[in-house]
Amino acid sequence: MSNASLFPDEFDPVPGLAAAPAPVSAHAPLPERLRPRKLEDVVGQRHLLGEGMPLRVALESGRPHSMILWGPPGVGKTTLARLMAQFFDAQFIAISAVLGGVKDIREAVDRALAAAGQGRRTIVFVDEVHRFNKAQQDAFLPHVESGLFSFIGATTENPSFEVNSALLSRATVHVLKALDEQDMRELLRRGGELLASPPLTETAVQRLVGYADGDARRLLNTLETAAQLTPPGTTEIDEALLERTLGEQLRRYDKGGDQFYDVISALHKSVRGSNPDAALYWMVRMLDGGVDARYISRRLIRMASEDIGLADPRALRICLDAAETYERLGSPEGELTLAEAAVYLAIAPKSNAVYNAYNQVKALIKQDSSRPVPVHLRNAPTRLMKELGYGRAYRYAHDFPGAYVAGEQYLPDGLEDQRFYEPVPRGLELKIGERLKELRRQDAVARGEQDGDSGP
Repeated sequence: MSNASLFPDEFDPVPGLAAAPAPVSAHAPLPERLRPRKLEDVVGQRHLLGEGMPLRVALESGRPHSMILWGPPGVGKTTLARLMAQFFDAQFIAISAVLGGVKDIREAVDRALAAAGQGRRTIVFVDEVHRFNKAQQDAFLPHVESGLFSFIGATTENPSFEVNSALLSRATVHVLKALDEQDMRELLRRGGELLASPPLTETAVQRLVGYADGDARRLLNTLETAAQLTPPGTTEIDEALLERTLGEQLRRYDKGGDQFYDVISALHKSVRGSNPDAALYWMVRMLDGGVDARYISRRLIRMASEDIGLADPRALRICLDAAETYERLGSPEGELTLAEAAVYLAIAPKSNAVYNAYNQVKALIKQDSSRPVPVHLRNAPTRLMKELGYGRAYRYAHDFPGAYVAGEQYLPDGLEDQRFYEPVPRGLELKIGERLKELRRQDAVARGEQDGDSGP
């Protein structure tokens, strides 16, 4: 069987007849039985389907266009694609990028050509389009350009990274959002009516909505399982019964996708923004979602170097100690030390002075020539090198007051006055800044500068 028919063609009737939804088996999963057959039955995505919103305008125009539907699981990407096929009276061809390939794309093209010969439009829907490689995605391009069919791709990943730029330039990206609590409660109401199951208590509703985490499919599947496991004579489904249904509560968390990187970003920005509560929240979200605590410890160590730096050198040591402690204790005991490190990083004085200086030096060296080491700094292990003057004029810092040689040149010729590291007026870098200011003043005096003060 071709993968182009892996999904039921609910909107692929006999050519020439109006598209109409096929009946759904009473044994189908609850999410399929509740799948909207009319636009007004769609729950959520008001920012796309409300009056004057992009998809509503496109539907009302009567002109389908190629698009990418980007959003988390269970928010209605497939439903919207099928509704558009129905709305435009178009042949609906669905391909799974997980199992499909170029052969299925060719078959879809043949079916679209046959439909076009009868004056009928075609919509080709590719689920998990990010799973297709570049060659497979490129196979759609000529047919999208010619208008043979409208292409709709669904993805949970950022299309900027996962969809070829050529295909992306020919499609409009519509961002779908996770369903909010109001949407989830409405779905529970509809699902309960269809199942004729006992009502849920308010605490059970809250628990189930939190567990589903904006995913309608997860919500309805869990509701159906809970209803099936409810003992006869039960008058309501409470949290205890729901707990037995859920088992160990796991948050939806894509450990390799955009949500993963978004939460890491939120943790890093919360630390940088000196908000310990938010830092703790995002760190625990990561742990709760199954992220390896060792990965979190590595990220904390990076934050200590990038955002705290020398404003509080203890931050790096605390992160290293937390990582070592976790290795000794494991989970869950060792996670507390990571929490301690995250809070410390958030409340510590911030400095990215070393981070900036490092990046400036990297950029300079990448574009600059390989400047020679000044002769007085060169090593002279052989007689020839000594005769050439290597190291002859070098002045040993410990032989001078304060172990500092005022006016000495350590950078290559042409970069003598170059500065990279500029400490911030916070934490320990306050004192570092004062120290640098004094050393630079001594340099200026030694070099015969009039004001004797070269700034902080």
